[in-house]
Amino acid sequence: MDELMRVMSPRPRNAETPKLYLRSWITANKVFFDRNQGEIPEKAIDLSEWHLTIDGTVDTPLTVDFETLLHMPKAIAANTLECSGNSRSLLEQKASGNPWTIGGVGNAVWGGVWLKDLLAKAGIASNARHVAFEGFEEPLGKAQIKFIRSIPIEKAISTTLLAYEMNGEPLPLKHGFPLRVLALGWTGANCVKWLSKITLLEEPHEGFYMDRVYRVYDNGQNPKTGEIVTDINLKSIITQPEPEAILPRGESTILGAAYAGEADVVKVEVSTDNGASWQSATFIGPHEPFAWRQWQHVWQASQPGNYVILSRATDGNGKQQPMKATWNKLGYNNNGVREHGVAVQVT
Repeated sequence: MDELMRVMSPRPRNAETPKLYLRSWITANKVFFDRNQGEIPEKAIDLSEWHLTIDGTVDTPLTVDFETLLHMPKAIAANTLECSGNSRSLLEQKASGNPWTIGGVGNAVWGGVWLKDLLAKAGIASNARHVAFEGFEEPLGKAQIKFIRSIPIEKAISTTLLAYEMNGEPLPLKHGFPLRVLALGWTGANCVKWLSKITLLEEPHEGFYMDRVYRVYDNGQNPKTGEIVTDINLKSIITQPEPEAILPRGESTILGAAYAGEADVVKVEVSTDNGASWQSATFIGPHEPFAWRQWQHVWQASQPGNYVILSRATDGNGKQQPMKATWNKLGYNNNGVREHGVAVQVT
């Protein structure tokens, strides 16, 4: 629904979630961010016609239908999904790509089957090292490049879900109906929609979306030599107040979310004086692996003036969110504290 979303491009559709809808632990399906490389199918595929093929370095190539998936043991997992380029527009130095602010992220409860259970039916060959995913959507552009991504076999058989439900409903068409990959704790680039084919490989898949994009590299560097974008970086965002808000003196509640991909967020601190001092925030809501943690801080704003509010997160390994992001050509993984600061005025 375009009237609820900030649409950056209609075709392919790329739209971010308004900050208002990031203040809840669950992000509603209708406002969950949209990130696409190809064309969203015009209508849902008939489930009687859909099938998933599994081939490559397996003992027995398989073709499975949707009923087969429904008869397999079901898995339910909360997972915060983030676009690799989320917050790109907040970088001090311009980077290429869609100008996301903080709305290229959302949290949902997903239902489906574990990929490892399906691969066990095919039998993983001893030389399998990577798993590639391909959807049935139509590519855009003259080159007609299919969106194909692969992940290491270790991730595939540990914490990768094939999701057919989102927040208790059948997976919406725009989010990949009838089936999408969810490499839990990893960026959306690793979570192929409209899944139709799984291929086990000895080496990573080679192609445009593996070798030219979704890699961290600088100007003048060969993209293929850059680090592949995989897990989500440690990050906190402020969802209330809005930037440039005018607040009355007295008590104000600052809201936000913090997430760390495969790691656990154990602490969030807030500064209302541009980093000169820090106070601990309070976590609110559920605490689940791979899902963000909502937090709040009650601020007694006693003096009028201009303020910069900052937040920083710490994970269970003792790692702290960096004060400044590390720039790269495509603006991936912006998790800087400074870049996510919110300026307000107290009257």
